[in-house]
Amino acid sequence: MSDASSGTLGPSAVMQTDLPLPGLRRGKVRDVYQLDRGPHGGPAVLIVATDRLSAFDVVMPTPVPGKGRILTRVATAWFERLRQSPIIGDHLVSTDPADIPGLGPQDRTMLSGRVMIGRACRIVPVECVVRGYLAGSGWNDYLAGGSVCGVALPPGLPRAARLPEPIFTPATKAEEGHDENIDYATACGIAGEPVMRRLREASLAIYQRAAAHAEAAGLILADTKFEFGHVLDEDGRPTEQIVLCDEVLTPDSSRYWPRDAWSPGAEPPSFDKQFVRNHLLQLVAEGRWDKQPPGPELPAEVIQGTLERYREAAERLFPGLSVD
Repeated sequence: MSDASSGTLGPSAVMQTDLPLPGLRRGKVRDVYQLDRGPHGGPAVLIVATDRLSAFDVVMPTPVPGKGRILTRVATAWFERLRQSPIIGDHLVSTDPADIPGLGPQDRTMLSGRVMIGRACRIVPVECVVRGYLAGSGWNDYLAGGSVCGVALPPGLPRAARLPEPIFTPATKAEEGHDENIDYATACGIAGEPVMRRLREASLAIYQRAAAHAEAAGLILADTKFEFGHVLDEDGRPTEQIVLCDEVLTPDSSRYWPRDAWSPGAEPPSFDKQFVRNHLLQLVAEGRWDKQPPGPELPAEVIQGTLERYREAAERLFPGLSVD
């Protein structure tokens, strides 16, 4: 059960969960449990999107009420859309708390709108990042050497420039701290060339489709990252079937910009937690925080501003989408 003392903060904020289920793994913003058997009949995982927020790899002590529900709704809307013209399969089986065994009504109510039940997978230990614009760590890499993850780019590109074509820029998956950008050959050394070739093709195809949808909604999908895994059979062994896992194309895993605010030379405001980062950078500049745990409490106006940006991104991408 999750209550004020064990997880839920107020009627709509969930900082963490403590469900009577095995295999709990707590990530920066998600709680993940094991299910012996999902609605599809095989081993499954339960992914709970909490209202935790991390910045600079530190989980903030203040939740963003409803953030987990918005991210779950956006991810499932994208899964539904991508299934219309399949590029690769996905892990999603159900978003209904009624399909989770062994829970009481209070837990099912708390989980409503913030869970994904997915087929259990052995995750490929490479983040599959696609960039259509020069921003973030990609911009830093370009300044340092004129390339991003081993992909040479034309000289003289300004910050936030649209690239001649989207590029695949993998990264290592870090349990703690920052992911590290790597080149394609290094990724092949980790996961194998046939697997990485398949994932590169799928990642670029998904990005192209998502970027076109975002542009029609008045947004630029500057970059995004995907996670893939080998589906486990009933005995828990990885199969050859590879599917898209975890979340997909949410403001937490993607950099969305308003199209009408973009011009090369400067990054426009993004629909993600940059609003929080800006507040925290001000604290760092004032000597009030050093980017180390514990994070500072976030003021109400920062929480509200962040939530409004997540909500606006969801409503622009999928008009009429219920995110409350």
